[in-house]
Amino acid sequence: MPKGVFAESGADLQLAGIKKRFPGFTAIENLDLTIPAGSFFALLGPSGCGKTTTLRLVAGLEEPTEGRILIGGKDVTSTKPFQRPVNTVFQSYALFPHMTILENVAFGLRRRRIGDPVAKAHEALRLVELDHLAARRPSQLSGGQQQRVALARAVVNRPALLLLDEPLGALDLKLRRQMQLELKSIQTEVGLTFVHVTHDQEEAMTMADTVAVMNKGRIEQMGAPEVLYELPSTVFVANFLGQSNLFAGPVLDSAGDTLGVEVAGHRIQVPRSRAQRSSGTVTVGVRPEKLTLHAGEQSIPSGANRLGPGRVIDVSFSGVSTQYLVEVPGIGSVIVFAQNLASGPAAGFGDRVWLSWEASHTFVLADEPPADGKFADDTDTQAVAAQAKERLLSELEEA
Repeated sequence: MPKGVFAESGADLQLAGIKKRFPGFTAIENLDLTIPAGSFFALLGPSGCGKTTTLRLVAGLEEPTEGRILIGGKDVTSTKPFQRPVNTVFQSYALFPHMTILENVAFGLRRRRIGDPVAKAHEALRLVELDHLAARRPSQLSGGQQQRVALARAVVNRPALLLLDEPLGALDLKLRRQMQLELKSIQTEVGLTFVHVTHDQEEAMTMADTVAVMNKGRIEQMGAPEVLYELPSTVFVANFLGQSNLFAGPVLDSAGDTLGVEVAGHRIQVPRSRAQRSSGTVTVGVRPEKLTLHAGEQSIPSGANRLGPGRVIDVSFSGVSTQYLVEVPGIGSVIVFAQNLASGPAAGFGDRVWLSWEASHTFVLADEPPADGKFADDTDTQAVAAQAKERLLSELEEA
């Protein structure tokens, strides 16, 4: 099916100076955002960060305290929800149980007296590959099929903007991953502007062209998924979008294209282009999958960053990879993800190891390190590490 069957093109969305206050708290603070027409945009963040409120403002279900909302260059801030060129797909699907699938999809067209609603509904169902089930009722479909019907019902109305509110949250993991790819394919095919709200990092990174990470009513960082993951700018983004090992240390030297940062007596190299700050005490980070375990320091490649020696205090097998917790003196617990390329783990519980990684995988965040050296959102890791350390000490004493 050629692009543009259901819409000539999506419309751009602009939020200008948006604030939303409720009694006792502010949900959104000074939000400025422009989403290009035809893009797949994700608002990602934890519960209470303001992402769903933002979606409701765009849909017209809430009114902003301050600011303007423009769709396709037209100010719709005071426009009623049904008058906006917007449709929303909810997690709950909200299908009419007494209607057939075809009737569900054609419902909005009939209400708006759009010509040939049945043919258009069949066309939408063919897009989501469910036209052969048009005569069934929602209760006769799986969760994934019902979600696709809800999508067809939204797309058939030819909105300029399609809002997705946690649309895959009720599906199991395997089906959710399948639907992620299908949603992205459909968005590319129909050419609409999709705005997707989710707390699932993998979901946002799989589908979206651009991801905005929200925190406490503000956008913490925005960009392409690979940029946000490889080069987070704050502790919040580094920990919310995947996992990160974060260390604090003073900048030793900053000549040329590389910074030297002291971490537990080791000089850690960081490309200047990957550093948000270049003086004083800084927060250095590296993703767990970038690290390599070594039985001895002599096997570490020349020029690589290194830490150690440390002790393996926890080993967790997860199929394609194994997670290791390594206790490094002066630093604490470091997380390592090692792909299972060979049979058996790369290191065992209690082993003495060194850690290395390429300097080009290191980043320096904009945040100042906390005085106590404990970074936000690593409480769970610290708890696991504390339990693992107790277990290791107990086994060593018994030995």
